Amino acid sequence: MDYYLVKAVVFGIILVFSALVLSRKLYQLFSYLQVGKEINRSDNINSRIKNTVKVAFFQYRIFRDKSAGILHALIFWGFLTLLFSASESIFQGFYNGFSWSILKYFYSFITFSTDFFCVLVIVSIIFNLIRHFAIKVPRLQGKKEDMVDALVVLIFIFSIVCSLIIENAASTKIHNEYWEFKPIAAYFGTLIPSNSAVFIYEIFWWMHIILILAFANYLPYSKHLHVYTSIQNVFHAQLKPINGLERIDFEQEGVEKYGIVDVDDISRKSLFDGYSCTHCGRCSSVCPANTTGKLLDPREIIIQIRHRLQDIGPIKLRQIKTNGTEVILSDHESELLNKKFVGDYQSIEALWQCTTCAACMQECPIMIEHVPAIVGMRRSLVLTDAEFPSLLQSAFSNLENNGTPWAFSSSERSDWAEGSGIKTAAENPDFEYLFWVGCAGSFDDRAKKISLAFARLLQIAGVNFAILGNEEQCNGDVARRAGNEYLADMLIKANIETLSNYKVKKILTICPHCFNTFKNEYPDFGVQFEVIHHTQFLNNLIKSGKLKLRPNSSQSTNISYHDSCYLGRYNQIYDEPRNILKSISGFSLKEPLRNHDRGFCCGAGGAQMFLEETVGKRVNIERTEELINTHTETIALNCPFCMTMISDGIKAKDLTEKIQVKDLAEILLENVQLD
Repeated sequence: MDYYLVKAVVFGIILVFSALVLSRKLYQLFSYLQVGKEINRSDNINSRIKNTVKVAFFQYRIFRDKSAGILHALIFWGFLTLLFSASESIFQGFYNGFSWSILKYFYSFITFSTDFFCVLVIVSIIFNLIRHFAIKVPRLQGKKEDMVDALVVLIFIFSIVCSLIIENAASTKIHNEYWEFKPIAAYFGTLIPSNSAVFIYEIFWWMHIILILAFANYLPYSKHLHVYTSIQNVFHAQLKPINGLERIDFEQEGVEKYGIVDVDDISRKSLFDGYSCTHCGRCSSVCPANTTGKLLDPREIIIQIRHRLQDIGPIKLRQIKTNGTEVILSDHESELLNKKFVGDYQSIEALWQCTTCAACMQECPIMIEHVPAIVGMRRSLVLTDAEFPSLLQSAFSNLENNGTPWAFSSSERSDWAEGSGIKTAAENPDFEYLFWVGCAGSFDDRAKKISLAFARLLQIAGVNFAILGNEEQCNGDVARRAGNEYLADMLIKANIETLSNYKVKKILTICPHCFNTFKNEYPDFGVQFEVIHHTQFLNNLIKSGKLKLRPNSSQSTNISYHDSCYLGRYNQIYDEPRNILKSISGFSLKEPLRNHDRGFCCGAGGAQMFLEETVGKRVNIERTEELINTHTETIALNCPFCMTMISDGIKAKDLTEKIQVKDLAEILLENVQLD
């Protein structure tokens, strides 16, 4: 019987079998997603396509780690290029003379690209093996099975590419395609004896195609499942500002639990995150809690979501298909069903160590949403189980009774403004801007100085503004990030009523947490304001000439600037605060090692301001040391929470006499020209 006929039959059987096995496994995995909560992530198609091209195909986020990014991008782009070659090999399995050369010039480009990327992929694999197993880059280390998996995948890719090079080398010896351009393969082809070329070609064609099919079927069982899911994951990523939280409708009837108790409470996007996680460890390497020795590991949270879904997905799916009819379970299945995701798979203690800084989400190359999942689990602990750190009970009680997380009476909220000439909205109903002071700016002794400095600058610039005074209360951020969405919902609705009564359109705030909440979260409750952070507003006042700075100073002062997470990473405001410092004569700006969108958290976000760190190094000490290492004389801040944390860090280092900690408003007031 003719060899090529036998080849076609055997290959056809192998290909169909491989496709059936792969599709069955992928169908099984994707069917488990039905267990999760539906979420609409198909809006704004144009924006999603642009985001996918930028992040998934051009590997935008991968390059945040340049060395690793280049290696991964070369492998990714190489594989995209090799898909063309793979399709040609598959058709050649049925007809040996098949070639894409009918595409002429495009075929020349593709064959050259394939040749070129084969070498680049091999080099990248070698460097990746060195990084994993020789240098042992910390974030790439993991459990033994994960390391074995990484080794298997790298060897697979290495073998696939090497077999293709030899296959192409032999092919150049056999065929002389006019439009083919494979200089590297042609060079290796010169080393192959003419009488052995056909045999070598057939051997390595089979090796190449079997390796591809085996690799394709291995991936669904591997941590590299992201090969199939990462592009879709990026497409369905949230388009809202980073770390946006979904609102809970408390008026919905029949709801027995809130937040994330198990995988059926997790959105399908978050479940898909579990499939898509590459285990690269970028998220954990930048997490302030993880890097200071605490239990929180953002990567492990996402990994455990996948583990729990694969454990309990088949059971939940059967329950869904039987439409509520009782399902007979084995002892093992009953044991799995009785376990809880929060507690059995995910450490509860670790959840309360998150500062919600969203550095993990900033670094994730495929836009996994760690923090919303963490807050969702906190919600279940607070609202469903009433299980949360005792220190938060005081903050919750104060928020409910006084409208502030501290034990101050609401009647004292405007005491800071006495004698300053600042009017309330009731006294000045024709105001243009509402200065939302915030809880820290109203009650914290250090933050009050920031409020006064900013208000004084507004007065100097002739801005028509007012404050709410005793009518103001917490914006809801602390309660939301701590998982008490019900309390946050009450505060937000009460604030909306007050703001609506005064027909507020423009809000100024000194607190990035207030800024982010009003700007990005209040619209989910049906209202929208023009929200401006004080650093933005002050920068504009300087540019417009409404605030004039003192003449040049002959004295040079080293000053460093700390990016707060909720202003920088959440809202991409990096330049305006720095522009203020650069506009002041005599300042030499010294950037800490981690700055801009790589900035390191002060440790106060996510309600950590009201908790105690009992494990590892304190986050604020880690950040303070980094700022001190700039040899600064003054640390400039833009957030009252950061002010508390960094000031405490300076005190702990006994440097209060050497290093000043000031808000940008205070610094500007000292350098503004009053006449």
